[in-house]
Amino acid sequence: MPGAVRISPTRATRAMNLLRTVQFTHPPSCPCHSNPAHHHHGPQAIHQARRHLATPLDTSQQKEYAFEMAASSIRFGPGCTKEVGMDMKNLGAKRVMVVTDGNVKKLEAMRQVVQGLEQEGVAFEIFDGVRVEPKDSSVRQAIDFAKPYGPDAFLAVGGGSVIDTAKLMNLYTSFPDADFFDFVNAPLGRGLPIPGKLKPLVAVPTTAGTGSETTGTAIFDLVSKRAKTGIAHRNLKPTLGIVDPLNTRTMPSAVHASSGLDVLCHSLESWTAIPFSERVPRPSNPINRPAYQGANPISDIFSLKALRDTVKYLPRAVKDPEDHEAQSQMLLAATLAGVGFGNAGVHLCHGMSYPISGQNPGYKHPGYQVESPIIPHGVSVAVTAPAVFKFTGASNPERHLAAAECFGVDTSQVKKESAGEVLGEALAEFLVNLGDQPRGLKPLGFGKDHLDQLVEGTIPQARVLMLAPSLEMQNLEAEREQLRDLFEEALEY
Repeated sequence: MPGAVRISPTRATRAMNLLRTVQFTHPPSCPCHSNPAHHHHGPQAIHQARRHLATPLDTSQQKEYAFEMAASSIRFGPGCTKEVGMDMKNLGAKRVMVVTDGNVKKLEAMRQVVQGLEQEGVAFEIFDGVRVEPKDSSVRQAIDFAKPYGPDAFLAVGGGSVIDTAKLMNLYTSFPDADFFDFVNAPLGRGLPIPGKLKPLVAVPTTAGTGSETTGTAIFDLVSKRAKTGIAHRNLKPTLGIVDPLNTRTMPSAVHASSGLDVLCHSLESWTAIPFSERVPRPSNPINRPAYQGANPISDIFSLKALRDTVKYLPRAVKDPEDHEAQSQMLLAATLAGVGFGNAGVHLCHGMSYPISGQNPGYKHPGYQVESPIIPHGVSVAVTAPAVFKFTGASNPERHLAAAECFGVDTSQVKKESAGEVLGEALAEFLVNLGDQPRGLKPLGFGKDHLDQLVEGTIPQARVLMLAPSLEMQNLEAEREQLRDLFEEALEY
């Protein structure tokens, strides 16, 4: 048998062998390349693939390595509401549950919806009992109304409260045996993932704020805990959002302002959230990957565009009810921000807003035609914004300075350590110039004696707080102290 022929390695092969020897016997001293989380390595992919053969990994301590993008189909254009009857027929719907509230029921948007369904011969039932800023009791009443009708599709016409209520009606009629708390966000609920598809839901927003027509999130007050909570899962998102600028022309100026402030904070919070690759834990199954994942390259595009447009068009929309261009652009900005935060998430402004609105000492916002006290959602998120972004600035000065530039600030001479303060001041000035906004928590009726209760109402909002930069969530007492300082800072600006 002839002897085996040995082939000399090429120069390239010898070089690669030498590099491998150096890499695995002498770890590099460069602080970037010795860090397995450095972006050149991906999120520890090679290292972990090798370890997997030897020792099991604790996934609860692993950082995320992927992000997902999910958003509803969107149709944007003046007058496109009239197509909704055809949409329902195209979806094969035969029993539609139309969800709205007592005020929107009287508007042109509802007239167009009813006319469209009747023209296409689609049977429907109207539920107009949605409560603005829904409570768990009002959500349960809506679900109880829907179940006996047995709808095969839902159509929501209204603001975020209406669309969120319709999402929950859809969820609990699709899974009628589920306990109400099965899907509610932990720790107030069990936080179970939604196990399957829901019925078609078409959302027709009549306010320019929540972006709920694009997201898998539904928010309500849990009265027994004096806290806002909700359900978040991709399967909740509407099948289609019909974004018609004609539907926001009836919005009062005060509603334009508060809903626009929600857009402002959606975009700012998602832009400054921790990066998706820093979130822990990495899900052991993709069904458990949260909708709110952290800042990511795709959400960034939507969030920054929404921020720029909100700063440009919101003051115009509030000042002049006949400025239809500004109103239209704000509606589009709300949808853009919805795609951004619907996948990246929000953080402190929203986490802190839930106890602010849930523990309202009796404040009734001017311009809102309601009988009971109300702190509109957009007001409750914006009132802490100057303090929040002053606090988070150190986590990513570049992003905070980029946000400040959207407000017209010249940042060319600003030091990085001043980024949070500069953005906080720009926000405060914007809110003051907008007009009719409470300058802190004091005008809402809160004082120092309320701070501890507000902190305790914020801590359960882990779903959003986990995305907050600079917050010490691993140490409960440190987290409490940070939140208390933030609420105190937010008492007045």
